[in-house]
Amino acid sequence: MSNFKEVNIRDVHENGVSLIADRYMLITAGDEKGYNMMTGSWGFIGEMWHKDVIIPVVRPQRHTFKFLEEQDCFSICFFSGETSKNVHKICGSKSGRDINKTEATGLIPVFDKGTVYFEQADIVLICKKIYVSDINADNFIDKSLDSNYNNDYHRCYMGEILHTFVKE
Repeated sequence: MSNFKEVNIRDVHENGVSLIADRYMLITAGDEKGYNMMTGSWGFIGEMWHKDVIIPVVRPQRHTFKFLEEQDCFSICFFSGETSKNVHKICGSKSGRDINKTEATGLIPVFDKGTVYFEQADIVLICKKIYVSDINADNFIDKSLDSNYNNDYHRCYMGEILHTFVKE
């Protein structure tokens, strides 16, 4: 943890859309007994109910889904450079059911604040689940969007951002 300093999320001056869509996020849930992580490029960051929140979306068949369901907290990590490319190449295409992603990526886990994150991250958000909602086909106003899903919908995990760490 000595590589990080804690800041207020509102003092991170990177564009939230760019962080998620361009740099991608590593969504991780679990603890010392077991955890999994996956690349995410769809989600939201902002304010809801007077709380700073992030909302990653995860399909139920993803291995990480089980850990998100079982845990109260999860982390979101953002990486840069070659680390980002290597992490997301593996965590965006391989399942934790089949390989040990920590070994495959060389990431060093940090177990802290009720979840796990990684030493190599540039930005870490520690989040507590406060609301979940499933995407529902009946709620599409633009029905053309539904054709992208093939009845394979995501669950939205709204997490209150409790801690924000940035690399020193």
